[in-house]
Amino acid sequence: MTQEYGATVSGGRTTFRVRAPKAEALWLCLFEGAGEQRLPMAREGEDWIAEIARDLSGQPYGYRADGIWSPEQGLWFDPAKLLVDPYAIELDRRFVQRPDLATFGVDTAPIVPRAIVPVPSPKPDPTPPHFQPGDLIYEINVRGFTMLHPDVPETLRGTVAALAHPSVIAHLKKLGVGAVELMPIVAWIDERHLPPLGLSNAWGYNPVAMMALDPGPCPGGVEELRQTVAALHAEGIGVILDLVFNHTGESDIHGGVLSLRGLDDAAYAHAADGTLINDTGCGNTLDFGNPYVRRLTRDALRHFVTSCGVDGFRFDLATILARGPGFAADAPIFAEITADPILADRVMIAEPWDCGPGGYQLGAFPKNWLEWNDRFRDDVRRFWRGDGSIGDVVTRIAGSSDVFGPATRTVNFLAAHDGFTLADTVAYAARHNDANGEDNRDGHSENFSWNCGVEGPTDDAAIRARRDADVRAMLATLFASTGTILLTAGDEFGRSQMGNNNAYAQDNAIGWVDWERRDVALEDYVADLAAKRSAQQARCTAFPQDGDWQDAEGHAMTAAQWENPATGTVHYRGPDYALSVSRERHTVAWDVKS
Repeated sequence: MTQEYGATVSGGRTTFRVRAPKAEALWLCLFEGAGEQRLPMAREGEDWIAEIARDLSGQPYGYRADGIWSPEQGLWFDPAKLLVDPYAIELDRRFVQRPDLATFGVDTAPIVPRAIVPVPSPKPDPTPPHFQPGDLIYEINVRGFTMLHPDVPETLRGTVAALAHPSVIAHLKKLGVGAVELMPIVAWIDERHLPPLGLSNAWGYNPVAMMALDPGPCPGGVEELRQTVAALHAEGIGVILDLVFNHTGESDIHGGVLSLRGLDDAAYAHAADGTLINDTGCGNTLDFGNPYVRRLTRDALRHFVTSCGVDGFRFDLATILARGPGFAADAPIFAEITADPILADRVMIAEPWDCGPGGYQLGAFPKNWLEWNDRFRDDVRRFWRGDGSIGDVVTRIAGSSDVFGPATRTVNFLAAHDGFTLADTVAYAARHNDANGEDNRDGHSENFSWNCGVEGPTDDAAIRARRDADVRAMLATLFASTGTILLTAGDEFGRSQMGNNNAYAQDNAIGWVDWERRDVALEDYVADLAAKRSAQQARCTAFPQDGDWQDAEGHAMTAAQWENPATGTVHYRGPDYALSVSRERHTVAWDVKS
């Protein structure tokens, strides 16, 4: 039987197990108030264990490891560093970024979170996922989504629990949301450059402890997430967690020693000369050729399913999961997830790219995975901007068979957390990221955006009307499309980030959803689109193949018309389905005959 990592309580005893194959000594650190008790752990192969003859449920703890300190060789052993258990599921505080985290010999116990020994609890068999392919996914930044919500009590704003508030649920149901996709809520740390700028990471894509919920957005821990999932499930809404298994917040060689780095640096991918591989652009890359990394990933997924009831997962920079070092479509992690009885029926969604060589892998993931489709976003934007072909946009509407084949696995979206909001896509021709403190160098430089004649806000009624028409046309394109669709919270009512297309560090009015100034007419329009799509759910996963494509005059479309950017209108006519796209009229209309 495989031994459990982390802290487990059974029969009145508490067992701690952690992997640290190259350590020379390891201590279990138990905290009581300001006091710390260090207990030597015993080596058992590549693991270290400590058994305490009492129930330590709720006890704060950490580890310290001794051995060679030689970062250039991947050896980071420093007993002055308090280390977070990679299998921790609850922490007593948030991570803070300090230079001491990377300085040899400086005690970090005063600033590093302590894990909490979990209280044993029964884990019921998970129910089948509430979400089905073809549904609407609603992407939420948990903190930013409710910080300004007028109906949510101030004590709940910015937390996972706020998502269970009746006003929030009513909004989700109005939009026909099939599942909320929560941007990262596991414990993360700020990037090193942010504190000196007076900024903080507001998105969470810099995790340290892969199973521990961050006490900021989820102060109630596992129980808070479990109750929120149950409340959403009761309304027919699934929950998908956006997880980051591609890197950790320990960053590059100048980063801190917080957890894996101080225990088992082999969890990170290294080049032949020992340097850290950085296929993520975040300083390090987790090595999925390492069986321990794959086990940690699977155990984290199983924890969120069995302990919290979540329906599925979206994997940030998912190409990393299949690197060894190049991408392999048959990478072990995919088969291991499929073979796992707890995970086999969960919704798995890939962001199918990373920053490394050959990192763009749209369409290459397993046939039972969904994939974010950025080609949908770009082709739809270009078409409505006026310089994209109607052939490209129709291919995207029809499920992107050029990428996925006849059985689509696409997740179509117009905008996501990174990049312009939908409203900003038609109001800004260039990014405006000055608030990020990087002289507007960060974020995507090509957004396929346009400003309709004026950069940013305007009182010009004609320009405002044009922007509104463009946004509505893109939304109609999304809801008419075959495949799963994704809407980022606030895009349904015109949320703006004032031209910032990389608001990861804007935990303020730039990044928060403004509920008071929302465009209710646009919101109602989206609700109508959602109701129509919901009534025709069977068509959402397969585009009809038995009709004819016609131009504006009713003639069969020619190859030249499909490719000509000047072609703005096309009609599809079939026995049971009709679709019309008109750039001139700013309309997308579809109908399914019963």
